[in-house]
Amino acid sequence: MTIASRINALYQTESRRVQATLIRLLGDFDLAEESMQEAFAAAVKQWPEQGIPDNPAAWLIKTGHRRGIDHIRRRQTARDNLSRVAEDEPYTPEPDTDHIDDDLLRLIFTCCHPSLAIEAQLALTLREICSLTTEQVASALLQKPTTTAQRIVRAKRKIREANIPYEVPERKELPQRLQSVLKVVYLIFNEGYSSSEGNTIVNISLAGEAIRLATLLAELLPDGEVFGLLALMLLHDSRRHARQDANGELITLEDQNRALWDQEQIRSGLAWLARALELTPAAPYTLQASIAAAHAKAATASDTDWARIARLYQALYQRQPSPVIALNHAVAVAMRDTPEEGLKLLDQLAGHKAIQSYYLYHAARADLFRRSGDLAGARTAYQRALTLTQQGPEQRYLSRRLTALDSA
Repeated sequence: MTIASRINALYQTESRRVQATLIRLLGDFDLAEESMQEAFAAAVKQWPEQGIPDNPAAWLIKTGHRRGIDHIRRRQTARDNLSRVAEDEPYTPEPDTDHIDDDLLRLIFTCCHPSLAIEAQLALTLREICSLTTEQVASALLQKPTTTAQRIVRAKRKIREANIPYEVPERKELPQRLQSVLKVVYLIFNEGYSSSEGNTIVNISLAGEAIRLATLLAELLPDGEVFGLLALMLLHDSRRHARQDANGELITLEDQNRALWDQEQIRSGLAWLARALELTPAAPYTLQASIAAAHAKAATASDTDWARIARLYQALYQRQPSPVIALNHAVAVAMRDTPEEGLKLLDQLAGHKAIQSYYLYHAARADLFRRSGDLAGARTAYQRALTLTQQGPEQRYLSRRLTALDSA
């Protein structure tokens, strides 16, 4: 592997942690991002001549830290920061009073501080931790890009002006922060499990980071919903190797080779689910993990217990009424009963403005139209879904479906 390839791989796996540490050290989101980019640019220039350091991440943090201090000096701002760090100081992590040496987890708790609105918490975390563009964040949250951009800017300003601490809170404060943190970790996983745009389906690094963070949370705060979320992510991630073919093309759940599913991850996920069911049997993440478990236990697609899955989605909707959950429930009903029954439920969602810009809604309608024999309806819905997704394998999959309809 060339040095350039090594640096690119490091960017994929370490940039989020490097940036999280720089945010702690520099106290500024935008400055940390700029300094992190400059550190990687310096690596591209220096490492081919000097060689890759023994600890590349520490080198990047130290270099980014120094670049950030240079920026502060030039701007003549944050004099209090200058009084406690000198440019030639070696990088040393600050003491971790919570015994968790993980700046990424600290950053999540900072972004999920209760003084920020939940919408701002989610938008900021996806932008800073997942490195998504504002447009990608808006799409993930079913929001307008302008609204999302404003929320991110206001959230950064509030963290700076209110001097919100960059730390994992004390144990007694964890429960009130937990739901926001769990939602953010799951959004991180979703972006890794199914990238919102680009030519790859899975971002292995991002999905793995979310699972690692959930594992840390399970150790920090043993809670049923923490266990449920960890189980859910492990069960989903177990299908990773079956979700695309050798050419990187999308394979739907129905057509996946289940022999490729990671049985060790399934066993681990089911074990965490058992612990969750003892504590929070009807909580949202535990219910979703139960749905994933129903798929994991089916030896073939035809063995899937769609009746159980439909009941679980109905219970989930009662606790978290949202059009996306209603969409999944409709698909489960269609698989349990008939495509027409599922389409009736999907028609009831047509009044939700946000769902009309959600490509999976139109893709689901297209699939049910196809199964029911309404090829004209399927063609229209596939075309609509195709205009809404920015993900290459998804676009090619939908195009193949349209071609198959034309052949039919």
